[in-house]
Amino acid sequence: MPAVTLDPAMIVATIERLRQRIRERFPNSGLERVCVSLADAARESAAETAYIQAPNLLLRIGIAAVLALSAFLVIAASRNLDLTPGAPKALEIVQGVDASINVLLLAAAGVAFLLTIETRLKRQRAITALQEIRGLIHVIDMHQLTKDPGMIGGARTSASPDRDLTPFEMQRYLDYCSEMLSLAAKVAALYAQAARDSQVEESVSDIERLASNLSQEVWQKITILPNDA
Repeated sequence: MPAVTLDPAMIVATIERLRQRIRERFPNSGLERVCVSLADAARESAAETAYIQAPNLLLRIGIAAVLALSAFLVIAASRNLDLTPGAPKALEIVQGVDASINVLLLAAAGVAFLLTIETRLKRQRAITALQEIRGLIHVIDMHQLTKDPGMIGGARTSASPDRDLTPFEMQRYLDYCSEMLSLAAKVAALYAQAARDSQVEESVSDIERLASNLSQEVWQKITILPNDA
């Protein structure tokens, strides 16, 4: 049975449908502009995750060439060692072995560094994109902050935010925010799916928890709206 995975194209299509719904209900609103940014981030994720999943052939060829050259130099140097009886004294042999061990340790560290370059580059690229998604989630949260069902019909002050939404419109607005939070988490999950890296997966888990917690706050507001909303 083939593995079930998230499809970036389907996520983009879902976000676009949500944007259209927001536009029809709240034309030229800030929430629609945020949804456009989320759709752009989803489109970028398709290209980014494809890059993360594909092998970087040029980088791998370069690393293989460096390792091959290093191995050639080590073999050439070992052939030039003079190990005939009476050539080096015992102390010189010990010093040579000690120096060789240090060189081998450094070489092993260098090999490990080279072999993980591709993983580290892709990890950094994924985490940078995830930071942008985290920022979008906070922007979505800012849009729902002033939507307080408890203040419907209440007295305004000079500093009060605009409260011109009906209970039904507020319910739709908050529901759109909740959907956007969920979709932002799905966009983030694409990177965990592509990278298969513990640090990336941890960052995605943090974003998913953040989106879930904020969505719960939104739904708490929805539940206290008047029944005729």
